[in-house]
Amino acid sequence: MNFKEYGSKDKDTILLLHGGGLSWWNYREVARLLEQDYHVILPILDGHAGSDHPFTTIEENAARIITFLDEQYNGSILLMGGLSLGAQILIEILSQRKDICSYALIESASVLPSKTLNTFITPSLNLSYGLIKNKSFAKLQFQSLHMKEDLFEDYYRDTCQIKKEDMIAFLKANTSYSLKNCFKDATAKIHVYVGEKETNEIIHSAERICEKHPSSELHRLPNLRHGEFSINNPTQYVDAIRKILKNV
Repeated sequence: MNFKEYGSKDKDTILLLHGGGLSWWNYREVARLLEQDYHVILPILDGHAGSDHPFTTIEENAARIITFLDEQYNGSILLMGGLSLGAQILIEILSQRKDICSYALIESASVLPSKTLNTFITPSLNLSYGLIKNKSFAKLQFQSLHMKEDLFEDYYRDTCQIKKEDMIAFLKANTSYSLKNCFKDATAKIHVYVGEKETNEIIHSAERICEKHPSSELHRLPNLRHGEFSINNPTQYVDAIRKILKNV
């Protein structure tokens, strides 16, 4: 697994896991805002542009990050955050290693499997994958994600580099992931964020996460869609991190 890093390694460490189909630039502005005070690590998830390994499972991505933190940071850091697929991997990390971080920020994670969506992923991508490198098609896809316009070139460049097999693999993993019982044992102070304009599946997932881990705190974000918190509002996202770390 490859990593982008910001700030001095002498400072407390924050690790942020990007969403599916995106890459480290998901958190680039956040990292720049934090690097004066923290050491920020942005892993490139398996199967994504710039990665060194095909995507297999959420569980294996989690295990590879745990190994990295064991080898480089004695198995414990200050805070971990994740968006969507990255948030699922974060949940899995907390399930595999309950005390790996002091704080966790889970944004827009799905933990309610959808057999219907999962079934249609392979045939749908077999039909549409060839359009990914078509810039007009990519622009329409990008607009549907409601990301800031200045991220389009990053999105287009990196989407074109994702292999069809990897895209199928991480989309199928995303639509089949469910909470493990051991998640309830995580010792981190967990904050769960969900946009009020997200799908019912994501909203209900946020509620389910908090039910499984009763000491976690649910934050509903007015007028925000999927991923808009960390991607489109980096200043507010950083403010949330600083409040979490101050226990406000």
